[in-house]
Amino acid sequence: MEEMMEFLKDNPVFYLATVEGYLPRVRPLGFAMWYGGHLCLAIGKHKAAYKQLLDNTNLEICTANDRGEWLRVQGTANFDNTEAARAAAFQQMPQLADLYNEETGNKLGIVYLDHISAKLFSMSGAVKNLIAY
Repeated sequence: MEEMMEFLKDNPVFYLATVEGYLPRVRPLGFAMWYGGHLCLAIGKHKAAYKQLLDNTNLEICTANDRGEWLRVQGTANFDNTEAARAAAFQQMPQLADLYNEETGNKLGIVYLDHISAKLFSMSGAVKNLIAY
């Protein structure tokens, strides 16, 4: 878990892959935290990605560094709608509060991953299993 979170911290833009119907959808995200024993992502509840995860909970995230290594994490989405989870996200990234508040009307959704597998790949072909489900 620690190596996965360190890689995400060092490479803060990662890509979330979801499914819409039968089509893949990918978009960049920039928030991940370890909370409640899970890897958590923050996604606006008004966004298509959040709705896609409600329909199909399978997801994958991927990020890379400038040394030719990349991290792939697969899992299933669960939803933590507690105020405590949102508060933890706002504490870790205070600028989220500017986007998700009563004035904007946007609500922040916290998605935590279950059944995760995480692998670290390199251009040399090496694969390191960080977490195996």
